[in-house]
Amino acid sequence: MSHFRPAFEVLDADHDGKISYDDLTTFCTSVFLNDNPKEAETDIVMSMIHAADLNRDGFVEYEEFERVLMAGPCKSNSKIGGADFMEEAFRIMDKDGDGRLSHGDLRCYMEWAGLRASEDDIKTMISFGGGDEQNGVTFDGLLRILAADNIPI
Repeated sequence: MSHFRPAFEVLDADHDGKISYDDLTTFCTSVFLNDNPKEAETDIVMSMIHAADLNRDGFVEYEEFERVLMAGPCKSNSKIGGADFMEEAFRIMDKDGDGRLSHGDLRCYMEWAGLRASEDDIKTMISFGGGDEQNGVTFDGLLRILAADNIPI
């Protein structure tokens, strides 16, 4: 299983095997705790879909999601592509905009995603991601956390 599958499954809110505009809007509004996405947020969601929807069917299937994330930053004029797609999701999770996911940010995200995680689990994730309880975890640390699903035990 690819280390991006858990992230894909969280973004695929209706669990139909593809990420739609509605799925990403649901994610954005729930993370921001806002029922009315702002125009800027709508533009971000549209840009994210456009960057990852390689076959232009209006959805992001897992293979597209993985291909775009593994490709790295997009070399085209697109604002959001490659790793920038995941960076945008990170920015959405980073509620205070300090460039780090705090314990509270991760707890809120895990609750929203319906994933069980104790306080100790969240502390362990932050530590595994190279962060600490005071400073949280960076974007690169979040990628390490997501990749943990791919580590043989």
